[in-house]
Amino acid sequence: MHFSRRLAIAAGLALPIVETVRRWPQLGDPASWPFWLDDWVIGGFLLYGVWRTRGVGPRGVGTLAAAWAFACGMAYTSFFSQLAAIDQADPSGISSAIVVVIKGVMLVIAIAALVATLRESGQPS
Repeated sequence: MHFSRRLAIAAGLALPIVETVRRWPQLGDPASWPFWLDDWVIGGFLLYGVWRTRGVGPRGVGTLAAAWAFACGMAYTSFFSQLAAIDQADPSGISSAIVVVIKGVMLVIAIAALVATLRESGQPS
């Protein structure tokens, strides 16, 4: 459980901050809020999953697995929507191709964390 918990802490703290910085020019536009607030929800859910799995035993593993599954679903949508809009400018000013690669790596990492959480949850404590 160490891998998925540590990764959840890192992602839960970094994702909201990085996405807020990336979308900083859009923060004053309420129409763009769904495009960055989802990262705050993912971060909060991952940190809640970590909090629920503290201590000994399998307590809260379902919550952490659900948080990773939610992150996977959001990352999937984000990756493929960014891929479809690769010819459009990214709000951060970074090349859209680089953003696609970053989101693809994040999707793979989230899937790996979900798999690790599910595998480790089946082991006796």
